[in-house]
Order: sequence, then C-alpha cells, then structure tokens
Amino acid sequence: MIGKLRTFSAVALFVLVTPFLALAQLLALRGLFSPDIIPRLWHRLILKCLGLKVRVRGSLSDKRPLLVASNHISWADIMVLGAKADVRFIAKAEVAGWPGMGTIARLNRTVFVEREQKRKSGEQASEIAQRLIGGDALVLFPEGTTADGNFLLPFKSTLFGAAKLALDAGAETVYIQPVVLAYTRLHGLPLGRYRRLFLSWTGDIGLLPSLLEILSQRAMDAELHFEEPVAFASNSSRKEVAREVESSIRKKFRVIIQHPESSR
Repeated sequence: MIGKLRTFSAVALFVLVTPFLALAQLLALRGLFSPDIIPRLWHRLILKCLGLKVRVRGSLSDKRPLLVASNHISWADIMVLGAKADVRFIAKAEVAGWPGMGTIARLNRTVFVEREQKRKSGEQASEIAQRLIGGDALVLFPEGTTADGNFLLPFKSTLFGAAKLALDAGAETVYIQPVVLAYTRLHGLPLGRYRRLFLSWTGDIGLLPSLLEILSQRAMDAELHFEEPVAFASNSSRKEVAREVESSIRKKFRVIIQHPESSR
C-alpha cells in the first residue's frame, strides 16, 4: 500500500510540474533566458520523484570541446547525469519517437543519431562537431547499450569518432572525460548482484515495469564519479584513447560496487 501511494504521489508531481517546465524551456530556446537551467531542474525533479540520492565525486571538466563518456545501466542514468552536470546527450534516433520522452529529449537539445542510415551520417556528424565546438558537453555511452549493473560491456571505439569530427571541424584538442555511474544501495543497504541486475534496464525489461519498480522503492542511492579528462588530438589513436577511457571507468566501477565506502 505504501509503495502504491509513493508511486501515485511521484507520478502526480511529475504530471503537474513537467508541462510548466516544458513551456519554460520552449521560451528559453527562443532566447528569453539560458536553455541550460530548465533541463537541470527537470532532472532534479525526476530524481526527487524516484527517491534517488546521488553522491558525486569530482565535477564536470571546464575544458572544451568536451565529450563525456559514461557507462550505461538504466534510463535513470540520464536523470542522474542531467541533474548533476550541465550536459546534453547523444541518443539513438528511436528515442525521438518515444511518447512524451522524445519531446523532453528534444527540449533538452539531444543529438539523435541514426546508425543504420548512412545517408544521414554526414549531417549528424556535422551537428555533433558543431555542438562540441560551440561549448556543449555531450554525453556518449560507449557501450552502445545498457549493461546489467554488475559488469561493463566492451566499449565501441567507433563511437569515439565524435571527437575526431570536432578535430576535423577546427578544434585543436578534444577532451574526453570518463564518468563512472553505479547504483549502490536500496533502503540504506548495499545492493547485491541480484538487485543490481533487477534495477538495471536491459533489453528484456520494458520501460514501464522498470519505472514502476524504482518508483515503488523510492529509496535508492547512486554514485557518480567524474574522472580526469583524456586529451584527444590529431595524432591520437582513437582505439588507444577508447581503451584508456574504458580502463579508467572499468577500474573505478569495480571499486564502487565491491567497496562503495572506500570509493568515497
């Protein structure tokens, strides 16, 4: 009963507040004020609705152009990153068609990428490069999909091509900042392997069941670690940089889930 009441109150808060924030963001995108303010407020609202507390270590780098590379566990990763840093996201094109969420993603100035349609790749590449050079910190999930919360999937070095695009567009150096995200506790108790698996969002779990599960709990902790950025220049090897970033994230992730207290 308590879980149902928590879910109802969280959904009611989301439904009441989101339209007003969406309208404010539309006005911001038309130049009335900074378009960076509302998305962060909205992501913070979602964290409040979810009852998700985030412990942050480090901060988003002030170096630009900046590409943020994070491991990927759940749809909630977007909310965690968006609430704690002024970032924008690179997402697969199908997200744009999701009811409600697609509109919110567009208002957050998400870059949508259609990996299967090569004829659009040039236009999308140009947008990513210009956004990076323009100062936007873009988040990339180099695993390419969500993992199960216990392990990281191999990184796809091809996805780091976004950094090369910015170099081709005139940037001297692009900085790639590794970011590590882990869900660590539920109701104050450390998450075990099974609970981390259940709270992740893999391909076998629908978005709605995953959302309802987290809403019914509303007492989850996460850790978000910003590591030192890696410089990517014209003479850098994309594969070597990808391996360096992956190694940094993988080592820190292992420490967090095995010994969450020692990572603080």
